[in-house]
Amino acid sequence: MNDPQKLGDRPPHRAAKKRILLAIIAVLLALVLWLLWPFLTSRPAYYADIDEHFRYGTIGGESTDGIPYWLWKALPVVFEDRLPPDHLPGEGMTAFGFMQEPDHDLPIGFAKSSRQILPALGLDVVTQNCATCHVGKLRETPTAPVTLISTMPGHNVNLQGYIQFLTAIAPDERFSAKHIMPYIAEMGANLNPLEKLVYKFFVIPQAREQLLRERLDLAFMDRQSQYGPGRVDTFTSYKTRRFGFPVELLPPEQLNGIADYPSIWNQGPRAGMYLHWDGNNNNPDERNRTAALALVAPGNLNFDSLYRLQQWLNDLPAPQYPYAINQDLVAQGKPIFEANCASCHDILNRPDKLNLETVIPIGDIQTDRGRLDSYTYDLTSNQYLLFSDITYRGEDKRFKNYRKTNGYASAPLDGIWLRSPYLHNGSVPTMRDLLNPPAERPTTFYRGYDVYDQENMGFVTTVAGENSKQFFQYDTSLGGNGNGGHLYGTALSDSDKTALIEYLKTL
Repeated sequence: MNDPQKLGDRPPHRAAKKRILLAIIAVLLALVLWLLWPFLTSRPAYYADIDEHFRYGTIGGESTDGIPYWLWKALPVVFEDRLPPDHLPGEGMTAFGFMQEPDHDLPIGFAKSSRQILPALGLDVVTQNCATCHVGKLRETPTAPVTLISTMPGHNVNLQGYIQFLTAIAPDERFSAKHIMPYIAEMGANLNPLEKLVYKFFVIPQAREQLLRERLDLAFMDRQSQYGPGRVDTFTSYKTRRFGFPVELLPPEQLNGIADYPSIWNQGPRAGMYLHWDGNNNNPDERNRTAALALVAPGNLNFDSLYRLQQWLNDLPAPQYPYAINQDLVAQGKPIFEANCASCHDILNRPDKLNLETVIPIGDIQTDRGRLDSYTYDLTSNQYLLFSDITYRGEDKRFKNYRKTNGYASAPLDGIWLRSPYLHNGSVPTMRDLLNPPAERPTTFYRGYDVYDQENMGFVTTVAGENSKQFFQYDTSLGGNGNGGHLYGTALSDSDKTALIEYLKTL
């Protein structure tokens, strides 16, 4: 006869076996996903409207650089204490200046694509795109509605703040399935049992490991000036993240390469011109792919999406100045421009533009040399290794046109009214400030405000905050932030400067 006590023991024993079996299945599933993740089929975010695609479509990176959707949504809730001190309740990632449109789930600059794991199981992944840095906002007055403008510099976006938030939370003990999964459930994820296993045993551990690697690769930021909104150090991160340069061996003089986001409209007429801030490349396709590499590993770029965007950018004109213009002053300002500025900057329509050397030697321009020194010969030689095995539309995509220079490029001025603060590092608030001698330029000012200063041509930089939001104080005494140089036009009379500014609004 069976022992009644042993009969009573069987259900717990079977339950334990079931738990062990589920754990084994989960571990095996996680292992399979770790191995197969780069090869899973993607359904990239695509939009028929090209501007909407620019803002929300993918440029690649779903397999290597994205964060699964529900984890991305949960992180600013779980780690709300790590958001900027002036963040608002429920603000999420927009606390870093990303712009949220009411009819979209994600902020501008973020794409939601899908990775297909099994026929009945997909995983949505959030990646970034060009609009992260190249959509900005504008207001005529503090009470006026906001206008969003694609392809202008994203002067209000604090990308470094966002990156440092992600890398700061990676070692936090709360970055675990045990702590995060309840938040995901509370947010309405409604994951099925298999999806829960994927998040618990694969998504969250993998994301944490990825961010811990990024934390090491981006440790150089601790030795730099704070970027603030509208700026980024592109090439230092390439050295560590793409080419494995040892972070601890980067010399101090190479760590001041922080620069403003540029405008990216009207790319077609710029083909063949040596641009980037230091004039290191004359190929728009290579320049665009270089920018994309800040967000996506080389082998994971979506070339179809980039090609589509490039065709749009080639013919996209600069936005016209939207406020009143004094035509009498414009007439006075045009000859002043032609006498003082045109030889360097009025080059888009010149028949000899491809033969012009756009780079002004640093000894002549005398602006902060941090960005120039951050781009090195060693980096150039490494860049030539990128895309060496990739062909697209019959063209070898290996980089071929990079060079090291000794100055900064004199760029065309189309849409210059919308490109403040000025100089490569955004160290001069307005055009009127740029036309003043360096000793008379502001040494500190605030960045991130979207109200426009029509008189001085630039965004208002004298306001420290609005409502509960505090703006970033820019200090020109810090490394890479110098506001000296570019003395052209500084000897003009005040009336001539006013006329010149009015003319520049028409470009």
